[in-house]
Amino acid sequence: MSSSLFSPLLLIIIVPVSALLIFLALITRPRPTRIPIKGRHVFITGGSSGIGFAIARLAAAEGARVSILARNRQRLDEARDSIRLATGVEVGVYSVDVRDAEAVARAIEVAGPIDVLICNQGVFTPQELEKQEMDEIKFIVDVNLMGTFHLIKAALPNMKRKTRETGLPSSIAIMSAQAGQVGVYGYTAYSASKFALRGLSEALQHEVIADNIFVSLIFPSDTDTPGFSEELRRRPEISKIIAASSGGMKADDVAKISLNGIKAGRFSIPCNFEGTMLSIVTAGLSPQSSFMAAFLEISFASFMRFVALCFQWNWFSSIEKWHAKNYSKQN
Repeated sequence: MSSSLFSPLLLIIIVPVSALLIFLALITRPRPTRIPIKGRHVFITGGSSGIGFAIARLAAAEGARVSILARNRQRLDEARDSIRLATGVEVGVYSVDVRDAEAVARAIEVAGPIDVLICNQGVFTPQELEKQEMDEIKFIVDVNLMGTFHLIKAALPNMKRKTRETGLPSSIAIMSAQAGQVGVYGYTAYSASKFALRGLSEALQHEVIADNIFVSLIFPSDTDTPGFSEELRRRPEISKIIAASSGGMKADDVAKISLNGIKAGRFSIPCNFEGTMLSIVTAGLSPQSSFMAAFLEISFASFMRFVALCFQWNWFSSIEKWHAKNYSKQN
């Protein structure tokens, strides 16, 4: 191609792309921000182990005043001692079941006004809906979803008051999962509880943006935590086959990505490449503060839908083969 043709073609590409980027920078909402955590109160649930503990240790190392909440007092004390040893920071601990709204409210009142609330608690026992007991389903929904409502309801009034007094932005971060972006065999109850967190987060961001509070929704993949070992033990065989295509992560890596996303005021925080692709294909009407991320969503949405259909074809094929194999054994 001659240089005389190359320049006009380059302009044809560059001008529309530049115009789109400028337009996106004007319309993406909420506006980009930075949420400081040094010297501020970071309150983390599920903070005695796994991702919550890793975030608590990282926040303490960055100079935050940290409080952690979980059910098991012994594990909380061990986590507090470990963080103190690693960072020299004294951590507040609260032994509370998030299903108890009154106990949650009392703990948050004692802890004091919160600048960054990280709702990280979560439980999961994978099983087909037909086989899973309703008590277990209710437990998953109560901890993952209702517990998050209890925390936000208790923390929000003082969070709003503090942002008005200080003028500094605050954050409510909610730990979802890639199972909150796509439903998978054996994850019926868990996905229902995690998908619901997305609706909560999107609507809540509208309600609190005028108070300078930014909502973040975090989507980790399978993460090496104490609870994950139990999950693997109970996973249906088909779920294991499907999940084999997804890579796992370390809690420390998820914690670093999560805290960086929170500090950047990002609404959607995927934790690996697959999560980023899922965020693009499921963006819908979600808030978006990054005009570059918005550009990627617009540019790759159609292609990612094609990729998603390929994944679904593979998953359904695996399910059909598994059922055919087991049906032939039974007959």
